[in-house]
Amino acid sequence: MNRCAFITRLHFVAGAIASARLEAALLVVTAAASTAGGAAWLAGDEGLADFLWGLGTSAAILPAVAWVVAALRHGRAGVDLIAVLALGGSLAVREYLAGALIALMLATGRTLESAARRRASHDLRALLEHAPRSARRRTAAGVATVPLAEVAVDDVLVVGPGEVVPVDGRVEGAGASLDESVLTGESLHVERAAGDTVRSGVINAGGAFELRATATEQDSTYAGVVRLARQAGAESAPVVRLADRYAAWFLPLTLTVAGLAWLLSGSAVRAVAVLVVATPCPLLLAAPVAIVSGISRASRLGVVMRDGGALENLGRARTLLLDKTGTLSRGCPRVLDVVAAPGWQPVEVLRLAASLDQYSPHVLAESIVDTARARKLVLSVPSDVTEEPGRGAAGTVDGHQVSVGRFDASGARPAWTRAVDNQALLDGAAVAWLTVDGCSVGAVLLRDPLRPDTPRTLRHLRAAGIERLLMLTGDRAEPAREVGAVLGLDDVRSGLDPAGKAAVVRAERERAVTAMVGDGVNDAPALAAADVGVAMGAHGSTASSETADIVLTTDRMDRLADAVFIAVRARRIAVQSALGGMAMSLAAMAAAAFGLLPPAVGALLQEAIDVAVILNALRALRADQAARPVLTPAAEALIHRFASEHDDLQEVLESVRGAADALSDDPGPQALAAVEEAHRLLAERLLPHEHAEEHELYPALAPALGGPEATATMSRAHTEIERLSHRIATHLQLARDGGGLSPGQLDDLRSCLYGLHTVLLLHFTQEEESYFSLAQ
Repeated sequence: MNRCAFITRLHFVAGAIASARLEAALLVVTAAASTAGGAAWLAGDEGLADFLWGLGTSAAILPAVAWVVAALRHGRAGVDLIAVLALGGSLAVREYLAGALIALMLATGRTLESAARRRASHDLRALLEHAPRSARRRTAAGVATVPLAEVAVDDVLVVGPGEVVPVDGRVEGAGASLDESVLTGESLHVERAAGDTVRSGVINAGGAFELRATATEQDSTYAGVVRLARQAGAESAPVVRLADRYAAWFLPLTLTVAGLAWLLSGSAVRAVAVLVVATPCPLLLAAPVAIVSGISRASRLGVVMRDGGALENLGRARTLLLDKTGTLSRGCPRVLDVVAAPGWQPVEVLRLAASLDQYSPHVLAESIVDTARARKLVLSVPSDVTEEPGRGAAGTVDGHQVSVGRFDASGARPAWTRAVDNQALLDGAAVAWLTVDGCSVGAVLLRDPLRPDTPRTLRHLRAAGIERLLMLTGDRAEPAREVGAVLGLDDVRSGLDPAGKAAVVRAERERAVTAMVGDGVNDAPALAAADVGVAMGAHGSTASSETADIVLTTDRMDRLADAVFIAVRARRIAVQSALGGMAMSLAAMAAAAFGLLPPAVGALLQEAIDVAVILNALRALRADQAARPVLTPAAEALIHRFASEHDDLQEVLESVRGAADALSDDPGPQALAAVEEAHRLLAERLLPHEHAEEHELYPALAPALGGPEATATMSRAHTEIERLSHRIATHLQLARDGGGLSPGQLDDLRSCLYGLHTVLLLHFTQEEESYFSLAQ
């Protein structure tokens, strides 16, 4: 950040601090003057009371005038102008009590609004901190560290493990394994061969490699990301206060009524009385109270809003754009399937792969090891482990030479691997191949899955008033379209870089108030360009959190729907309170204009109106019970228990699918043994799990979901799972009695296995989305 920008930011922060201190001091002075004056009046010293009330009134005039001047300089004639006229008029006609009450209400309103305005700046510090400051340049004399500004096109740079690529360039010599999530948001590492282009800002996830610069620092990708975020932040106009929008018509109406009252009656007191009862305290107080209450309510759910403008804009949003990786999805790959070569079991494939990968820092290795441990597999201690960046790991496990990683294309590929390639293409999955003693024996497919609470969240967002849902991603078109179809999104934009995301956001802003949700540095420009930016801050990047207007501090998508519900409700209550209070003020203005209300009585009446609208505004603190089912602690404990069992039962699903595949390949004794093993797992592990869900989990959830009918569809799935399992058992008994599977059994048994696998996948997904996502 240059010196001028730093000084500008410093002046802004200093001004905000000074303003907050002034408002707090004014509140203390006006409250003390009003209280002391009241005490003097009760003691019978009316002269002292008027002096103290007059002092409190006078103390508020200069700050109020300063606020009005500041508003006028920005082209706004805010509601504070009425307060200034009422304060001055009260002093002029010696209605000191009325003036003191107006001063107190003005100070209270400003203080409340400041409380709603938290940290309003969009700090790009994280973006700047990630940017490298130097580079290692190779010359004839060796490798030397130079300032990044000195790097020129065609310089050869050395990028070490874990370092940030300093400028755009091409890979020289050996390939590179890169973590490009900072730009694309995609968590899977990308392999770049010699000659491939590499963008600045990405991280070297493998060994050291050489890079030939194709751009200078200022012309490189990452510098452009920082500039985009700055420009987008500058484009976001400051939010005009809710009160000021209503003041556009309330202010001239008040002045007209006060002027006519003075003109027709010849009494300045009537004009002051009109100004006193018209002092828009329902606007000054009710709107900030409702907004602050909404912000407070949201914070209890882990939703941090930077200011009242963020809540107001979120309540008005009709278009929501969502990043895929880390927002709609978990942000890290998980094991999708384990495929075993003929003669091998998926469990043993996973165990060997995880045993070797215990020593690997690769993101896929970590996921494989976590999955194996979740399934309670006993891992062996590997030895002689080596890892080649971009190829995978190799070592000795249980006396065998084992490798996990990319497939060795030098030899002939077994026929079974073609099905794995097809499945990976269809599912958009990465593949980690396992070889033992030089032979390919299995594969682990990994994919970044959707969050279980994502479908429910999107349904609730539509119910809250979001009319258009779009997904923005740097991923390929095919997996992006599949995600969009599963979630029922209105549009999907794939293959986007940070500039592309920001451009889409700007285009959508032309149609409606737009919110953008993201979690990475690559989302920072889009977050800043939106009317309101929402960052997944629990595991997301600091840059996105700093650039966003709202941060979700818990790693739950459903908090986004909660935030929208709260924002819509708080804004509705603020408008209700403001309009209701102004309607009562209009009636009081009419009475004051006809001389029925003196200024002091009018000020007291205005206080009563304030109390009414503030009590209404405080409703925004209460939870909306319709927004989320309330679970008992026992029900939550059951959800966590059965969710954990779902992870353990993935082995059973793989066994069922493997048995069906074995029947398709060769319906002999080995295939029959695979079916027997699958049935054993069904009988010993899966069916008891489904029975416990039916008789323990579903009755516990029914009260929160509205009754037993809410789980009826899932109960029907349990019946189908049991029916197919019983049918498989019958086929096995027939095979035992007949000395093997008869040709007439094969089609039906295969259909049962594939059908059961499909039903289980759908049933597990539905439970995780509809029930398990309810738990905290």
